[in-house]
Amino acid sequence: MSALRPKSVVLAGMVALLLGLAGMEVRAEGNALAKEDLACLTCHDKAGLEKKLESGETLSLQVSTQGYVDSMHNGTSCEDCHSNLDAKTHGKTKTAIKSKRDFSLSMKESCRTCHKKKFTEYEDSVHAALIKEGSKKAPMCSDCHNPHTVRSAKIVEAINATPCARCHEEIFKAYSKDVHGQERIAKGISAPLCAGCHQAHNVKAASMGDGVKEACLSCHKEAVNQHKDWLPNTARHFEAISCPVCHAPDAQRRVNLRLYDGAAKRQIAEKTGVPKFEKRTDAVDEKDVGLDERALWSLLKEFNQDGGNGKTVLRGRLEVRSGVEAHQLSDKSRAIKDCDTCHKEGAAAFQSVTLTIAGPDGRPLRHGIQKDVLNSLTSMDSVRGFYAIGSTRIKLLDVLLVLVLLGAVSVPLVHMTIKRLFKSVRDKLEAEKAAALSQTGARVAEDGHGTAGEVSK
Repeated sequence: MSALRPKSVVLAGMVALLLGLAGMEVRAEGNALAKEDLACLTCHDKAGLEKKLESGETLSLQVSTQGYVDSMHNGTSCEDCHSNLDAKTHGKTKTAIKSKRDFSLSMKESCRTCHKKKFTEYEDSVHAALIKEGSKKAPMCSDCHNPHTVRSAKIVEAINATPCARCHEEIFKAYSKDVHGQERIAKGISAPLCAGCHQAHNVKAASMGDGVKEACLSCHKEAVNQHKDWLPNTARHFEAISCPVCHAPDAQRRVNLRLYDGAAKRQIAEKTGVPKFEKRTDAVDEKDVGLDERALWSLLKEFNQDGGNGKTVLRGRLEVRSGVEAHQLSDKSRAIKDCDTCHKEGAAAFQSVTLTIAGPDGRPLRHGIQKDVLNSLTSMDSVRGFYAIGSTRIKLLDVLLVLVLLGAVSVPLVHMTIKRLFKSVRDKLEAEKAAALSQTGARVAEDGHGTAGEVSK
């Protein structure tokens, strides 16, 4: 019996392998997995299959057969993505891999083969820009989409399965508790998720342009008309105020003055390798106390000398102070509708002012501005792109207005007073003038009568 045991063990192993392959074929029924792919999965569908990397990390090599069969890639052969592997040497020779990050970077291009459009969109995103800058955290394809188990975006996953939550943890916590997150939990796919507002692949910096506002209006199509019922100058409010300012009532707010190219109709952005903004702001604000009106005017003049031709202006926008607060949206019943929140002297939202330019990757570069700039007469030309009745009131203009009004009223009053004071003098002069004219007329009459008598004689 003992002599037969090794043969029994080998036989049992072969039976188990055949049953495993049969099981895989059953699970793969309808998906037509090739024998070569089944052969790959025979080895890789083993718990604990992993590889130690040079960085000390452990890379899992396990691929679930069932997960692969149920994925969107079940019609893709292993060799389509892993074309660099040689079946003859695979598993027999060691392959040096520095780290998980390096491995993901090396596999990134394989996604382009099938997903050209999405890959192009991704390359124009803030995520791709961060990778070019050397970021070790910016996501690549495989960070959001597990290539072996990726499922259709139409399948409603649990809200905490959203890949964005891995990097933007604090923002996602805020979102999951706000009106959108709660609606997503209650209604599923019909409620907005991250990609609905920020795009899935062509992700841009939220502070850039009006993309987020347009995303809001794409769902809330009647918002502008609904606001017209009670909000004066609705179009101007929508242009200068971000939606969370009123719909995240517990958030802190600030005035953001953005450098804007009036000719090209877009926000000015720094060029890669040419850090003008930080260099110039530091030069005019050596003590780092915030730009005053003179420094702001000087800075704006320098940007216009770069080719702005007087078209570089400041466009102001009222916004919340952080991305977390932007995702704390409440039910519309709590939205701010009191005009005094902003349109009063010393309004809280106007106590914080920043100057912004877009960085090379679209993310904002900021520098503080002294809040008194908004109320300074000498900065009127610099910040003419932002004015709020009550909040940015310039007291010197009030004084000048009072003087103008007093002048307008006092001139006719002084004129009337002088006219009344000199009435008697004027009457006396007129009487003397009339008497003189009367005497002159009498003498002329007498002279005319004498002359006529002499003629008759």
